[in-house]
Amino acid sequence: MDTDVWLRTSRLVLRGWRAEDREPFARLNADPEVMAHFPAALTRDESDATADRIQVRMDERGFGLWALEVAETGAFIGFTGLSLARFPAHFTPAVEVGWRLARHAWGRGYATEAARAAVAFGFDRCGLEEIVSFTARTNVRSQAVMRRLGMRCDSADDFDHPELPSGHRLGPHVLYRLAADDA
Repeated sequence: MDTDVWLRTSRLVLRGWRAEDREPFARLNADPEVMAHFPAALTRDESDATADRIQVRMDERGFGLWALEVAETGAFIGFTGLSLARFPAHFTPAVEVGWRLARHAWGRGYATEAARAAVAFGFDRCGLEEIVSFTARTNVRSQAVMRRLGMRCDSADDFDHPELPSGHRLGPHVLYRLAADDA
């Protein structure tokens, strides 16, 4: 078995990062449509630095944002996994399930399938009691994935992302939660 493979689903492999992931990851991070709900697209250097940080955090924590590939083809399509949200908010620190996929991989159920595997890992292998997910209020595609995962949203949990300037178009965020008992 490939030692960098962490999780498999029927169609996907969630694994450690490889050098050859950097180019498609940079293209994904430079795509204005993929990055529409983030403050800005990333340069190649910023994208590489993001991949480096992701791998370091995976090595430190034993979980993280795994590189995501299509099992049948081996094609890199983005990332999915768990990360620690530490910015100041009423629900942090918390473990978040998140994803970012190349546009050509949208609409195939990959985000939901991979996120389900990551959530199961978090509850079953890490013993987490709750996993959250959050996004800009305008990101309805990601919110649909959160609902498909069985996550629940309460408008009382809505927040302005503290790492964005006051009044920023992406500042208003929604929070979805999933308790281990509900998974």
